[in-house]
Amino acid sequence: MPLAARPIGVFDSGIGGLSVLRALRAELPHERFVYLADSGHAPYGERDARFVAQRTHAITAYLRAQHHIKALVVACNTATAAAIHEVRSSHPDLPLVGVEPALKPAVQRSQTRRIGVIGTRGTLGSDKFRRLHAALAAQAEFILKACDGLAHAIERSTEQHLSADAETPEVRALCARYISAMGRFGTESGDIDTLVLGCTHYVFALPTLRALVGPQVHIIDTGAPVARQTRRLLEQSAALAPESLPGDTAGTVQLLTTGALAPLQAAAQRWLQLPAQQCERVEHP
Repeated sequence: MPLAARPIGVFDSGIGGLSVLRALRAELPHERFVYLADSGHAPYGERDARFVAQRTHAITAYLRAQHHIKALVVACNTATAAAIHEVRSSHPDLPLVGVEPALKPAVQRSQTRRIGVIGTRGTLGSDKFRRLHAALAAQAEFILKACDGLAHAIERSTEQHLSADAETPEVRALCARYISAMGRFGTESGDIDTLVLGCTHYVFALPTLRALVGPQVHIIDTGAPVARQTRRLLEQSAALAPESLPGDTAGTVQLLTTGALAPLQAAAQRWLQLPAQQCERVEHP
């Protein structure tokens, strides 16, 4: 298969990376995608770094061997922090994009110089994040909050038939608990005026988070920047898909999970308007 016609691989510990996939499809509408939700081994954010690194290596190898991907987007902050440097070393020929909490864009947006960052314990406790935080600590005050259980609650919310902008009482309660613990949000001196979503799952709790912090607070996620960086890497390697592909496969998406099939099907329908038939359960990696 010609390089340009191959799919882009995207993976996350569960459904959170669908928020990145949504941005990728908007930026690269002619590309094919294979998305893998490692729900059978989730949540990553409360696992040790070695386990997450092992899963990241296994999934990368699987997507290359079985789906012949031309690029990989690690749509998981925890996996990026734990393993992306190792994956780059092991697969130097593979264009690779990770995600990390968008602290640099937040510094550029903030006027009060007080920035909230919510993420998993695995992300905020990683060496990679500590280095990023330290590099920017002189430019702003960062209020960090590990949101234990929130990503998992967003995963569980797919068990209920909700509209795309609705959340379960569990998700709303966890958001309220963690946001209230961070301090006052607003635009006055001393307020937190920018909130960084340091987990791709949290994009799917955006209506609740917006209601909690108020309309004037900047909320920053990583989907669009990741999509733009993916486009740049594909352009550099002459691997962008043409507007028409053989067999009319442009824009197709294959959704895989190592866990239960129903949550991925529900999430795909709810947030990407993709049919359940595009989802499949896999035993490996």
